[in-house]
Amino acid sequence: MSKNCLFSLIVFFITFRLFAEDSIPTLLSVHEGLASIVPADLPELSSPAMCWAPKDYAKDPTVVWFKDRYYMYFSVPPQEKDGGKYGWTTGIAQSDDLTHWEYVKNLLPDQECAKNGFCAPCARVFNNKVYLFYQSYGNGAKDAICMSVSEDGLNFTPSSANPIFRPHGNWTNGRAIDADVVYFKDKLYLYAATRDPEGKRQKIVVATSSIPVEQLDDVTRDDWIQAYDGAILEPSLSWETKCIEAPSTIERNGKLYMFYAGGYNNDPQHIGVAVSEDGVKWVRLWNVPFITNGPDGQWNSSESGHPGVFLDKDGQTWLFFQGNSTRGKNWFLSRVKIIWKTNDQGIEIPSINQER
Repeated sequence: MSKNCLFSLIVFFITFRLFAEDSIPTLLSVHEGLASIVPADLPELSSPAMCWAPKDYAKDPTVVWFKDRYYMYFSVPPQEKDGGKYGWTTGIAQSDDLTHWEYVKNLLPDQECAKNGFCAPCARVFNNKVYLFYQSYGNGAKDAICMSVSEDGLNFTPSSANPIFRPHGNWTNGRAIDADVVYFKDKLYLYAATRDPEGKRQKIVVATSSIPVEQLDDVTRDDWIQAYDGAILEPSLSWETKCIEAPSTIERNGKLYMFYAGGYNNDPQHIGVAVSEDGVKWVRLWNVPFITNGPDGQWNSSESGHPGVFLDKDGQTWLFFQGNSTRGKNWFLSRVKIIWKTNDQGIEIPSINQER
């Protein structure tokens, strides 16, 4: 192939990709050349008040306020136990200020579907209990979403109905990971990440349940109905590479906002935002990340990913996320305070509150 032909092909590909990205619907436009909504070197990101992990390794944070303290649940890598190994599991920490955390314990597999591991938790408080939605681990395309319940935030009883959800259809390989659950417009919505039939591209699926929240302990897999025969959000922008995962939702004035991870771990992974009026049809706020990875030398230079949004008891919004600078040799958890502003079009927009 001649150099001229090669150059023409490169120009065509770049032009096609730019036009393709321009065709992705977004609610808001950005200035040309803007890399992310939040500057990567913002002090709250470059020198965060919280950068924590037990043994320098924790991922996938989710936080609740429960019985006079904050609990954070997160993924921890395989550990030695009784002379053997078990897979990824879920750790628990507690705090009284969302900044300083005390490691408490790891939850261990106690059910057949989780025997190879369970992680990527989503914690929610209903009925004065903590409900933990999580994925089984180590089963490839057979990984699915499960649920456990706790009355003290520390000791959990898995549902006898586990696993409670796996997607179906010719567009998915049936895997379900990275659960997120929200009560919205008189229904429970369960979001998860799945993959295409080839297992290459990660995307988001949603199921709903009309079971009363008061009966959530007794939910079965038949109670979760896949709400759409296809992905509700899938990688389409260059920074999302081949992956959208880790959905984390919060309701704002009758709309759902989803913070999500774009890109596989250390691609680098970034955090994007989408919004929905019905929980099924979603549109991105911008075509660039909300939070991106940091510059070389910063603690999150390899990624800022797997968000976990948390509505505090006083109405403030916090966004927890993971990051590292070693391409995954370790991982730390951090958080920023989110403030919401309404623009001239009446759209609520998240931004980071500068605490210093």
